[in-house]
Amino acid sequence: MLEAKNLMVFFENALALNDLSLGVRQGEIVAVLGSNSAGKTTLMNTVSGLMIDMQKKEARKGGVRITVMGELRYENEDILHLKPSARVKKGIVLSQERHPIFRDSDVLENLKIAGYLRKGSELKQSIGLIFELFPILRHLKKRKAGLLSGGEQQMLAIGIALVAKPRLLLMDEPLLGLSPLLQADLARAVRNIREQGITILISEQFARPIMPIIDRGYVIENGMLVITGTREELAGNPEVRAAYIGA
Repeated sequence: MLEAKNLMVFFENALALNDLSLGVRQGEIVAVLGSNSAGKTTLMNTVSGLMIDMQKKEARKGGVRITVMGELRYENEDILHLKPSARVKKGIVLSQERHPIFRDSDVLENLKIAGYLRKGSELKQSIGLIFELFPILRHLKKRKAGLLSGGEQQMLAIGIALVAKPRLLLMDEPLLGLSPLLQADLARAVRNIREQGITILISEQFARPIMPIIDRGYVIENGMLVITGTREELAGNPEVRAAYIGA
């Protein structure tokens, strides 16, 4: 479904992704594990197309020069230079670590705003699914988004991404900063999202909550691929366990 070959991303002379190759098959949950500044967010921004917007903004203001090289294919189509809006139309949707929400609007209004281009019946169906995945949001649907807890805001952010009807959902560190209980709840929700026919690429620093639900994973350091394997292979690797599972 998604194939990246020899991806390289430069911020001026700093190398953020270094000859990185990975693949995601339809129906999988694939993890990208790495420490802070390993290149996880750069990878997600490159796959989603946000890197193109960043390039344009930096070029306009004469800032950091961003260069993207390599090959990125989605369903056999070269998308490396495709605008992010075009990628969303093809089903590639990113849920960011600090996904913007409309803080002064309530939960239901946030979801409706995100789905303003959708038909009424489709949007209603999507919102119903989101409330099934995150029952707490149903009870908080009239609460201002800015008054939600960090975990509740993260659920809403994922809901906003789901309104766009993704076929490939990119999740950039959705568990960061959450309590162990909320991490477990979100991990279960991710598994349930896959059951809706959605393929998932998820990045995380700490793998323990998501290890039971992933099919395969990649470990990156300094923008380079260092380890790859199935869930069982990664869970049994002493280096992965020490650095990313905490055991």
